[in-house]
Amino acid sequence: MSQFFNTLLIAIEAGAVYSSLALSIVIVYRTSRLLNFAQGEMAMFSLFLIWELNDRGLPVWGAIAVGVAISFVLGALIERLLIRPVGNASKNPLAVVIVTIGLFLGINGLAGRIWGRQGQSLPNPFPDSTWDIGDVRVSATTVGCVLVLAAEVLLLWFLFQRTKVGLGMRAVASNEESSRLAGVPVGVMLMVGWGLAAAIGAMAGVIQAASVPSHAFDPNFMVGTLVFAFAAATLGGFDSVVGAIVGGMVVAVVEKLSAQYIDAVGTDLAVGSAFVLILVVLVVRPQGLFGRAEVTRV
Repeated sequence: MSQFFNTLLIAIEAGAVYSSLALSIVIVYRTSRLLNFAQGEMAMFSLFLIWELNDRGLPVWGAIAVGVAISFVLGALIERLLIRPVGNASKNPLAVVIVTIGLFLGINGLAGRIWGRQGQSLPNPFPDSTWDIGDVRVSATTVGCVLVLAAEVLLLWFLFQRTKVGLGMRAVASNEESSRLAGVPVGVMLMVGWGLAAAIGAMAGVIQAASVPSHAFDPNFMVGTLVFAFAAATLGGFDSVVGAIVGGMVVAVVEKLSAQYIDAVGTDLAVGSAFVLILVVLVVRPQGLFGRAEVTRV
């Protein structure tokens, strides 16, 4: 039984990472109805920026704060300078998807060009403490990852429910043309949405690096995490914040427990078990567990 709970804690830690990156994907989709395939690479680039700031003398949490702020600005600029012009010119969402794939490749190459392919190591922002509860060992890193995710959810709830900016973002997500006619600055809301997603993605990169025993990362660090994050967003529903959290946790739990307890699956096929679960859910409920079905007026 102790092995089960220790594996479950590992899954919760991984789920916090998947959920955090899935949140950034959901925010972009809610504000602009687009899927950003470069979200993981943006998080990776932000992680390198945070490492650079820490390497130049800033304490790790100070570097994280500044890096997240820079990530917000970069995300907003990407929407304004790359995504919006292509979307306005082509009127074809597929063209924007191609741009995000190009961003994926471009950011990965740029990070390798600037920082090299050997990788770096960011100091763990959480204490190295562990607590033994019976035969179950709880690490401060696991608790820290979950607390970061909880803080992100609380921030998003406050933003969307208690601020005019959040109300404007919800209005744009619901009906962009009506929002524009009502005086909502649609362009600004889209920039804020992409900036917020980039900032949350940066934190996903931080807790992912903290979860790795060596705390090391390289330009390909977030590729696998992006796949799991998309799986989480698909499972929970691309327009649901709650769905991103639940989806991330479910994907992680299925992945870790199947690898631990199903010999035929093992570590190599653990990813497949999570995707089988997603396939089953989507056959029954195509919009995801918490997503809303699209209603089209005939």
